[in-house]
Amino acid sequence: MQNLLPEPPATLLPGDVAAEAALAEARETDTDEAYASVAARFPTFSAAWSILAARAFESGQVVPAYAFARTGYHRGLDQLRRNGWKGHGPVPWAHEPNRGFLRCLHLLSRAAGEIGESDEAARCAQFLRDCDPAAGDALSST
Repeated sequence: MQNLLPEPPATLLPGDVAAEAALAEARETDTDEAYASVAARFPTFSAAWSILAARAFESGQVVPAYAFARTGYHRGLDQLRRNGWKGHGPVPWAHEPNRGFLRCLHLLSRAAGEIGESDEAARCAQFLRDCDPAAGDALSST
């Protein structure tokens, strides 16, 4: 059966110049402390949370990775809603400011799977694909 209702418009999160500049500085030192400082100064900036989650996951710290990813995911949901998202519709990977949220969603799925939350892992993986299949493709190769 074909859906005759139009798909909602894509949600494009606004950029945050100050947070992006702080993240660029943190990348120069590339320490957990530098990224944590960015997350503390800009707690709504999902990109910082996604980096903390990825670093924790890569070092085998699955529970902190889960916590960082969940924080970035929820802060990203708040931003999406403030920008017109109604709980469904595209969140394009091609739009750079969306990537922090999408990375958090991906990492939340992976960390949930590692701690035995298979239902949550599956829901998050499906949600990522629903947001943008390109995000799922790009992030599944990482």
